[in-house]
Amino acid sequence: MSFSTIQPDQLPATIRDYLSAHAARDIDAALRAFSPRAVVVDQGQIFRGTSAIHGFLREAGAQFTYTTELVGAQRVDDARWVATNRLEGDFPGGVAELDYRFTLDGDVITELAIGP
Repeated sequence: MSFSTIQPDQLPATIRDYLSAHAARDIDAALRAFSPRAVVVDQGQIFRGTSAIHGFLREAGAQFTYTTELVGAQRVDDARWVATNRLEGDFPGGVAELDYRFTLDGDVITELAIGP
């Protein structure tokens, strides 16, 4: 599988909108980016469907204070994209770079896998 490095502003609007809403902790705006049957995988946990994803968005990182910076982006193919975020805050370790691996169907996210 080959990835093409792109500028972060070349990510699809759906992904950019999701990342902005998630960083702003705007749960409703972030949730609108997902299809009703979407799946999110984060730290080994799987969240299926908008109700579970709503809970994920509400709880993910809520116990910490941190900043997020989009530091990289890749295009895998027409449906799959990777956004690399650098997080700095009061969580264990203090700094982390996480890849957000998106799968899109048209203009909605059908899958998001988050990991190092």
